[in-house]
Amino acid sequence: MNEFLSLALALAAGVLLGAIYFGGLWWTVRKGVSSQRPALWFFGSLLLRMSITLAGFYFVGREHWERWLLCLLGFVLARLVARWLTRSSGRNQTAPTQEASYAP
Repeated sequence: MNEFLSLALALAAGVLLGAIYFGGLWWTVRKGVSSQRPALWFFGSLLLRMSITLAGFYFVGREHWERWLLCLLGFVLARLVARWLTRSSGRNQTAPTQEASYAP
């Protein structure tokens, strides 16, 4: 039972790390595009998000490959949820324009 709990916590930690990473990315994009110095925002955010994520993976995984794998699975699940939450509705998008054909 103790092993199951540690694996479940590794999965939850992966989801939390993914939420921090992709939530931070979303926040950075919103702040960075309207900033006077967008490169500073994007680079600083990348360093911070990557540092938190890698330290979290290292702390959770330690010497157990099963924990690393479940933490990665949780991270990917968080990515899928973030992508689902930020998807476009399709209502405001324009249809792609048809390219001109120069062939006879």
